[in-house]
Amino acid sequence: MADTTGNTSDTGATPGPHSDSTPRKASWKYIGPGIVVAATGVGAGDLVATLIAGSNFGYTLLWAAVIGCLVKISLAEAAGRWHLSTGRTLFDGWASLGRWTTYFFVIYAVIWGFVYGAAAMSSSALPLQALFPDVMDLKWWGIACGLVGLVFVWFNKYAVFEKVMTVLVGVMFVVTVYLAIRVTPNIPDAIAGLLPVLPDEKDSILNTLGLIGGVGGTITLAAYGYWVNAKGWTNTGWMKVMRLDNRVAYATTGVFVVAMLFVGAELLHARNIALESGDKGLIQLGGILEDEYGTATAKFFLIGFFATSFTSLIGVWHGVSLMFADFVARYRRREAAKGEEIASGERERSWPFRAYLLWLTFPPMVLLFEGQPFRLVIIYGVLGAAFLPFLAGTLLWLLNTDRTPREWRNGWVSNGMLVIAGLLFLVLCVKQVWDQPWSEFF
Repeated sequence: MADTTGNTSDTGATPGPHSDSTPRKASWKYIGPGIVVAATGVGAGDLVATLIAGSNFGYTLLWAAVIGCLVKISLAEAAGRWHLSTGRTLFDGWASLGRWTTYFFVIYAVIWGFVYGAAAMSSSALPLQALFPDVMDLKWWGIACGLVGLVFVWFNKYAVFEKVMTVLVGVMFVVTVYLAIRVTPNIPDAIAGLLPVLPDEKDSILNTLGLIGGVGGTITLAAYGYWVNAKGWTNTGWMKVMRLDNRVAYATTGVFVVAMLFVGAELLHARNIALESGDKGLIQLGGILEDEYGTATAKFFLIGFFATSFTSLIGVWHGVSLMFADFVARYRRREAAKGEEIASGERERSWPFRAYLLWLTFPPMVLLFEGQPFRLVIIYGVLGAAFLPFLAGTLLWLLNTDRTPREWRNGWVSNGMLVIAGLLFLVLCVKQVWDQPWSEFF
């Protein structure tokens, strides 16, 4: 993807004032945070949504999945550029815009984390229960996944976390590509699907926008800058490397999404099979794969399903805990938090990091037994829908003002992509709020 900042850094210009080294050459050997954000951002829900799009519309919306990846590239690149060009974290940038950003983040982190914790544990448990049906009940598998995630993130620093995520991404990649090849995609139809055509269906525009917005992550896009710092990239000398890393992230995401759309188009659309929405749709797909291709393929798919869900679990456990620790550190000291502190591993050992880890793990276990409380789920849905418009809008604000060194501010391409992202997610947010059963809430 072309340089989105409008500056000349990629042609050898002098790094910004926060750089303490010469620009690194973009190299595959540095890749890491991008793999983490791709693995975390693509969860079971994304795969189901893409499968359903393929089953309903065939290859028609392939172009929308590709655009979704491009939009998320711009958001993650902007977050990473803020961290590297200013030496400050994203929360510090938000705090500079006013107290309202802090209130939004705290409410979001508390409620979203509580409900997401249960959803992540349940999603990781589903494929394990399908693989080992006689071992234990779904909720106990969920609790086991949550505890394993807690112990893993608690005792390991970023370097080990990244290596494990890379292995799991490799599993996801092999499984999704294998399935896409196994169903024998119609390449001419797939190429035609790259043309921006809307399906001749009711609500096709909203369905298309939903697919674009659902590709690859929400709060994990904001966490990308924190993982960049945790990798040891804390100044503008790493800008080229970060951009390559970010493109790799969403190229990988694109492979996952396109592969599953192929599966939906060939295996489901061609046979007029409808999947359930939600994670259980993947269990249903496992049964269909077993009928069509045998037990080995079905089990292989379930292993990939587990890798997809568990990477999202430990990714959020690590990345959002880093963000929460940054919030607490800044609130207590009333001063800017620096990326170097994250790079040193200080945040991963801090009590706020571990306190949020515990919040993501233990309170949500109650929901595995009692079900999700209705009002809390509605608030969770609204906050989740509001986060990406908030992220796009605040990045536009931060990267077009003197909060960012002039040479690293947005160019017209980056501004255009962030505006498109903001409008897209605002429409989806309004739809999400509109669709909530508010009459039953009160």
